[in-house]
Amino acid sequence: MAAAGSAVSLGTDWTALKSELVYVSGLWRLLEPSRGGAGIILKFERVRPVRDATFQPLRAHEITPQFLHRLIVKLKRWPFDIVSMDEACRRAQTPRGGRRFVALTFDGGTRDFINYAWPLLSGHQVPFTVYLPGAFPDGLGRMWWLALEQMIARQDRINVVVDDVRRYFETTEIAGKYHAHHYLNGWLRSLPQRQLDNAIDDLCLRYDVDLVALSRAAAMTWDDVAIFAGDPLAAVGTSTLNYPILAHLDDAAAKREMAMGQAVAEAALPVPPRHLAFPFGDAASFSARDVAIAKAQGFASAVTSVPGVVHAEGGSNPHALPRIAWDGRRASLRVLRVMLAGVGP
Repeated sequence: MAAAGSAVSLGTDWTALKSELVYVSGLWRLLEPSRGGAGIILKFERVRPVRDATFQPLRAHEITPQFLHRLIVKLKRWPFDIVSMDEACRRAQTPRGGRRFVALTFDGGTRDFINYAWPLLSGHQVPFTVYLPGAFPDGLGRMWWLALEQMIARQDRINVVVDDVRRYFETTEIAGKYHAHHYLNGWLRSLPQRQLDNAIDDLCLRYDVDLVALSRAAAMTWDDVAIFAGDPLAAVGTSTLNYPILAHLDDAAAKREMAMGQAVAEAALPVPPRHLAFPFGDAASFSARDVAIAKAQGFASAVTSVPGVVHAEGGSNPHALPRIAWDGRRASLRVLRVMLAGVGP
């Protein structure tokens, strides 16, 4: 187990090291004109201070307020325009002229955004987009990934029935906890939505985790959203109603998720949502069907978590836009600069 954890760590370090070498060599400067496209959409999730817990399986999905501040300062110095999603869509469909763009987007709808990200974004006066699952601010969302993290953190042993076989995970040691999380997270994400709900409910019952309370404590309320929703630099998009893995839903259910998320946000916000983020957003979580539904629902854009640059002159589908999801375990802005050049992962 320890070897597996070490391999993951070494792989992450090697990727960052390669990017550092590309930066130092200056190769990214030569490649940027041909690979950089019209611009980049950056994806962030939680923004909060570093925690001292030894078990943090979701650390890659977090950045610190200090990192966000440093990033914005650098973006203002680098040859990029920080733009809204509306402007990003416009530039993606028109001939490139002048500087490339960066759009800042935030997923998940957690309260950390209000406490840590919003004051920085407001102070720096930069545009941004927040994607909200409609059920979360209503207190009805189910952040099952937080429940999984909490139960593994608390327990010394986890057992679960997978494919009619009971599997046991020893989680006394930190390596065992990471092994269990890697396996169980992948297993849960492979399940059809109803089976996922049943499985996480069973785990929460047996290991005394209150999924409802945990989700409500983590999620923004509509009162929280109202704090920034009226700001002209803020755009609030939707990320369906319940944040399911769309690829596991039938056509009617996928359309209902997008339509209801759109309707709830429209009723609660001063401006109807124009932009959508596919839940999770990796290539396995949505399909061409979902891209077509997003377009049919009238969204101006839909973003994914598939890495890549936004190409100019219509080269990128506005309803399947790539984003670079920053790994919060990294602190090097030089690595990020290489990625903004369209080089690297």
